[in-house]
Amino acid sequence: MGSGGKKKVSKAEQLRLQKEEEERRRKEEEEARLQAQKEEAARLEKERIEQEQMEKLKAKDQERREAELAELHSLEQKFLSAQQWKTDYRAHAKWEHYLRCDGSPDPTVLQEINTFMSLWREDQNEDIQLVMEKGEQVLNLIEKLQFILSDTPPNEITEKETVQYQESILELQNLLHQKYNGATEHLLKTANMYEDSDTGNMQAVMKDKNVTFCIWANLKKKVRFKNHVFYDTQHGFDLPKSLAVSSVAVRILHTHYDHVSPLWLQCQSVPQLEVLDSKDLTQHSKDNVEEPEEEEKKAREEPNMPAEEETCSDGRKSAISLKEKSNSVAHINETEEETEKKSEILDITPQVQDPLVQEETNEKEEAITDENIVNLQQFVPVGGVYHIDVLHLPPQVKQLKDWSMVELLDSGLEAYPYPPEEAEDAMHPPIQITLRLSDNVMYFEDPVIARWDPAGQQWRTDGISNITYKTQEKSITFGMAAFYTIALLQDTHLNMPYQAWQLQPTGMDEALLVVTTVFATIQIQIKGNQCMLSSVVVEEKDVLSHITGKWISPIDLRTVLKKAGVNIFPGEYSHKYVSVNKKAPLAEVRAYQQMALIASAFAFAWSKWNLEAGQEQVVFKVSEHLKADSVKDWSLYMFDGQKAQKLKITETSEAFSEELEEDSEFHSTLYHMLKDAASKEAIDKVETASFLFVDGVYQLLLATRVLTYS
Repeated sequence: MGSGGKKKVSKAEQLRLQKEEEERRRKEEEEARLQAQKEEAARLEKERIEQEQMEKLKAKDQERREAELAELHSLEQKFLSAQQWKTDYRAHAKWEHYLRCDGSPDPTVLQEINTFMSLWREDQNEDIQLVMEKGEQVLNLIEKLQFILSDTPPNEITEKETVQYQESILELQNLLHQKYNGATEHLLKTANMYEDSDTGNMQAVMKDKNVTFCIWANLKKKVRFKNHVFYDTQHGFDLPKSLAVSSVAVRILHTHYDHVSPLWLQCQSVPQLEVLDSKDLTQHSKDNVEEPEEEEKKAREEPNMPAEEETCSDGRKSAISLKEKSNSVAHINETEEETEKKSEILDITPQVQDPLVQEETNEKEEAITDENIVNLQQFVPVGGVYHIDVLHLPPQVKQLKDWSMVELLDSGLEAYPYPPEEAEDAMHPPIQITLRLSDNVMYFEDPVIARWDPAGQQWRTDGISNITYKTQEKSITFGMAAFYTIALLQDTHLNMPYQAWQLQPTGMDEALLVVTTVFATIQIQIKGNQCMLSSVVVEEKDVLSHITGKWISPIDLRTVLKKAGVNIFPGEYSHKYVSVNKKAPLAEVRAYQQMALIASAFAFAWSKWNLEAGQEQVVFKVSEHLKADSVKDWSLYMFDGQKAQKLKITETSEAFSEELEEDSEFHSTLYHMLKDAASKEAIDKVETASFLFVDGVYQLLLATRVLTYS
């Protein structure tokens, strides 16, 4: 054999090597199996120890649960104290009004409000300035009634009173609009006294904080004066030729309030409401609130105008269905277990249930099939209502020596038909309107223009064309097929879900709530039972200065912010239009209650993990916070309404986990969970916090619903 040849391995050698390889593999497999067994045993042992520890923690929690709940219940008496204080305050305010004897009616006393309306109805003085002054008093009466309806707990107001107050609101609204029509007619009879030296036509603008009244009369009937811009307001119009040569007047009555949309709401089907007293939460009564007897429908005493202000076809009884009526709890079909769970919400204010449970009912709403009909659950009028009318010019006053003579007509203020009824199919050019938008309102997106349809009792977008919105100039120009009542609408939920929120104490019985949305940062101060809008920042600029810096109730704050176009208050149907992780009422409501109870010493903030957590629990950041300028040491907590725990994860962890922070325990309440690591000073602050402050924080948390809508 040559030296380069390979040595041949014998068969026996091959078998030996193969056997050795198999032996080595078997040995490795055995070692791996033993290692796996060892690891599995260690894992099981670890799980057993963890399970044991968990059982011990649960048992410990269960042992002290009764004592903790009793201690919490003692703190929760603050809610009952607040409720009693409000009841006493309402009674005191009524007595104070009675003692004042200043001639202003008590709007809750039917005889007084009816007398007030009758006297004004009979008053023949139709001076526009006097109507505007009286109008402010009427608006105050309406606001008082609306506040009573939204602020009074169900057990303190009867169904009859509710319907009566809503009736009074409608009648006051009707009367106010009639008076503006009367003042318009009175003004137009003397139009020639307001002649413009340049055009020979009449123009006048009157305004106060509630109304901007613009009137133009076509005295000369010359085509070259077919367009007009009102000085001071920058509202304007461009008339078709046929109107420019006719004896007409154009009125733009901009009411900074909205007395039109509620009529739409009142024409919805009456929801099957069940007003629950908090004591009856454990056993839901199956009897729904009976509908009030149908009141006789009272027609509006309107002039011969387009029937834009008609009452709804259901008659006045439909007023009971106002969706914004708070304190009403819709009947829920739920399992006994769910009922039992909810019944554990302690006997606090009836408002506890308000915005949450209604979402789970009234699902049988009628779908809007006509795309031109505005869905008022999704869009909301912002900036008031513009009543734009073309009117017959009444006979003018003539001076004859010392006499003023005028031809009197029975028809009153009369709408001029455009387009003419006899030529419905003919082409009639649209009327071009330009509106200068209010500086007191935020339009975060181009507003939707809608016209009021009195027959269908709804806002519609058809009949409006050629819309041009100039953001910098804050003006909008559009064409109208006829003369309409117009509103500018905005997406109700464009500031939801919130990007972040934070609640922190700033002093004794004082706190600051900051809500950050896509468009704005809203800061609300809380002091006692009052709150104050301290700032609204949009694109690094402070806006809405006319409503900042004023101490008002949480209900009033909600009203003024929504009126200004900043809505951070979810409604009954908001969950349908906002992508949220809808939390269980038990967890959410109890979290707000207990956060409010300890808000005098602890700061709370948004956590990204709240979205990851299931519907049954809420997750948020908490830090003890005793001095306004102290640095916050945030920890994450999870709460399901019955069990609170501190989480091991942080806001920067890679994934969500329910694992407990080391050396921490379960507690039945958030208060006791935080008490474990809290200073004595913090607990003292919690115990001495004013009941009005606690209730104020709770009302604001319940209104903004930061744990679901962020």
